[in-house]
Amino acid sequence: MARVAFSLTVRPELIDEYIARHSPVWPEMLAEIAAAGRRNYSLFLDRSTATLFGYYETDDDAAAQAYLASSEVAARWEASMTPFFADLDGRPDQAATPLTEVFNLHDQLTAASPAGTENESTES
Repeated sequence: MARVAFSLTVRPELIDEYIARHSPVWPEMLAEIAAAGRRNYSLFLDRSTATLFGYYETDDDAAAQAYLASSEVAARWEASMTPFFADLDGRPDQAATPLTEVFNLHDQLTAASPAGTENESTES
C-alpha cells in the first residue's frame, strides 16, 4: 500500500469558495476517486498560509493517477478547480507538489516489534 501526500497553494481570496466546493464534492467525482483505488482521502487547509495538504492511500498510485487522468468526470472537476490554485502549471490532481514521508508510527512500531507480532498501541 502506498501513502501519498501532496500540497497546493489556494488563492487566499478564494479559500471560502474552495471550501464550499468541497461541501459536498460531486457524487460522480467521489465515485471516480474510489474507482481509481484511492481511499482514506483527506484534504487539510492551513488558512494562515493558504496551504492545502492532501493525503490518500492506494495500492497502485501510478494506476490511480492514470485512471483519473483519463476520466472525463475528473477532467471536468479539475478544470473547475484550477482557478483556485496559485502557482500551478497543469491540472491540480497532476501538478500538486508531492511530499516525502519521513515518519510513520505504524511502520516504525512494526519494525521494532518481534517478528510476527503487532504492538497493541497501533490498534484502535
